[in-house]
Amino acid sequence: MAEDLAKFCDSLADLIKSFEQKNMALKMTSDLDLGVVKIYGENTSAVARAKAGLDEVAELAYDTAEHHPYWNLLYDGSQILKIVLEKWHDNLTDDELKEIQWYANKIKDSLANVSPNHNHE
Repeated sequence: MAEDLAKFCDSLADLIKSFEQKNMALKMTSDLDLGVVKIYGENTSAVARAKAGLDEVAELAYDTAEHHPYWNLLYDGSQILKIVLEKWHDNLTDDELKEIQWYANKIKDSLANVSPNHNHE
Protein backbone atom coordinates (compact mmCIF):
# COMPACT_ATOMS: atom_id res chain seq x y z
CA MET A 1 0.00 0.00 0.00
CA ALA A 2 2.76 2.46 0.91
CA GLU A 3 4.45 1.58 -2.36
CA ASP A 4 1.28 2.46 -4.29
CA LEU A 5 1.03 5.76 -2.42
CA ALA A 6 4.69 6.50 -3.20
CA LYS A 7 4.00 5.93 -6.90
CA PHE A 8 0.97 8.20 -6.66
CA CYS A 9 3.08 10.91 -5.01
CA ASP A 10 5.66 10.64 -7.79
CA SER A 11 2.92 11.07 -10.41
CA LEU A 12 1.40 13.91 -8.45
CA ALA A 13 4.79 15.64 -8.22
CA ASP A 14 5.04 15.46 -12.03
CA LEU A 15 1.57 16.95 -12.35
CA ILE A 16 2.48 19.76 -9.95
CA LYS A 17 5.61 20.49 -12.00
CA SER A 18 3.47 20.79 -15.12
CA PHE A 19 1.35 23.45 -13.39
CA GLU A 20 4.48 25.27 -12.21
CA GLN A 21 5.44 25.61 -15.88
CA LYS A 22 2.12 27.47 -16.27
CA ASN A 23 3.15 29.81 -13.42
CA MET A 24 0.94 28.18 -10.81
CA ALA A 25 2.91 27.43 -7.68
CA LEU A 26 1.68 24.46 -5.65
CA LYS A 27 3.20 22.73 -2.69
CA MET A 28 2.81 19.06 -1.90
CA THR A 29 3.65 17.45 1.43
CA SER A 30 3.34 13.80 2.21
CA ASP A 31 3.91 11.34 5.01
CA LEU A 32 3.88 7.92 3.45
CA ASP A 33 4.03 6.18 6.83
CA LEU A 34 0.77 7.86 7.81
CA GLY A 35 -0.73 7.58 4.34
CA VAL A 36 -1.25 11.35 4.05
CA VAL A 37 -0.75 13.60 1.02
CA LYS A 38 -1.59 17.31 1.07
CA ILE A 39 -1.55 19.90 -1.68
CA TYR A 40 -1.49 23.62 -0.94
CA GLY A 41 -2.21 26.44 -3.34
CA GLU A 42 0.26 29.17 -4.09
CA ASN A 43 -1.26 31.69 -1.67
CA THR A 44 -1.77 29.35 1.27
CA SER A 45 -0.33 30.91 4.42
CA ALA A 46 1.07 29.08 7.40
CA VAL A 47 -2.01 30.12 9.39
CA ALA A 48 -4.31 28.68 6.69
CA ARG A 49 -2.35 25.41 6.73
CA ALA A 50 -2.65 25.30 10.53
CA LYS A 51 -6.42 25.92 10.28
CA ALA A 52 -6.73 23.05 7.79
CA GLY A 53 -4.83 20.76 10.14
CA LEU A 54 -6.98 21.89 13.04
CA ASP A 55 -10.09 21.05 11.03
CA GLU A 56 -8.81 17.47 10.86
CA VAL A 57 -8.20 17.45 14.62
CA ALA A 58 -11.68 18.83 15.24
CA GLU A 59 -13.18 16.19 12.96
CA LEU A 60 -11.46 13.50 15.03
CA ALA A 61 -12.82 15.09 18.20
CA TYR A 62 -16.34 15.21 16.78
CA ASP A 63 -16.16 11.60 15.55
CA THR A 64 -14.62 10.20 18.72
CA ALA A 65 -17.03 8.97 21.33
CA GLU A 66 -17.29 11.30 24.30
CA HIS A 67 -16.63 8.40 26.64
CA HIS A 68 -13.06 8.06 25.32
CA PRO A 69 -10.74 9.20 28.13
CA TYR A 70 -8.89 11.68 25.89
CA TRP A 71 -11.95 13.15 24.19
CA ASN A 72 -12.22 16.21 26.46
CA LEU A 73 -8.51 16.95 26.12
CA LEU A 74 -8.71 16.73 22.34
CA TYR A 75 -11.94 18.68 21.96
CA ASP A 76 -11.22 21.45 24.48
CA GLY A 77 -7.66 21.84 23.20
CA SER A 78 -8.90 22.13 19.63
CA GLN A 79 -11.40 24.81 20.68
CA ILE A 80 -8.61 26.89 22.22
CA LEU A 81 -6.55 26.53 19.05
CA LYS A 82 -9.53 27.48 16.90
CA ILE A 83 -9.97 30.75 18.80
CA VAL A 84 -6.25 31.51 18.62
CA LEU A 85 -5.98 30.81 14.88
CA GLU A 86 -9.08 32.85 14.07
CA LYS A 87 -7.54 35.84 15.83
CA TRP A 88 -3.94 35.22 14.73
CA HIS A 89 -3.61 38.66 13.15
CA ASP A 90 -5.85 40.47 15.65
CA ASN A 91 -6.05 40.96 19.39
CA LEU A 92 -8.02 38.53 21.50
CA THR A 93 -11.04 40.16 23.13
CA ASP A 94 -11.77 39.86 26.85
CA ASP A 95 -14.60 37.44 26.03
CA GLU A 96 -12.26 35.28 23.92
CA LEU A 97 -9.67 35.24 26.70
CA LYS A 98 -12.39 34.19 29.15
CA GLU A 99 -13.48 31.44 26.76
CA ILE A 100 -9.89 30.21 26.43
CA GLN A 101 -9.59 30.20 30.23
CA TRP A 102 -12.84 28.23 30.48
CA TYR A 103 -11.55 25.58 28.04
CA ALA A 104 -8.19 25.53 29.85
CA ASN A 105 -9.99 24.86 33.14
CA LYS A 106 -11.95 22.06 31.48
CA ILE A 107 -8.66 20.57 30.29
CA LYS A 108 -7.23 20.79 33.79
CA ASP A 109 -10.33 19.06 35.18
CA SER A 110 -10.13 16.38 32.47
CA LEU A 111 -6.60 15.52 33.48
CA ALA A 112 -8.02 13.86 36.59
CA ASN A 113 -9.80 11.38 34.32
CA VAL A 114 -6.63 10.32 32.52
CA SER A 115 -4.18 10.57 35.41
CA PRO A 116 -5.45 9.43 38.82
CA ASN A 117 -2.26 10.77 40.41
CA HIS A 118 -2.74 14.27 38.98
CA ASN A 119 -2.04 16.98 41.55
CA HIS A 120 -4.95 19.48 41.67
CA GLU A 121 -3.10 22.67 42.54
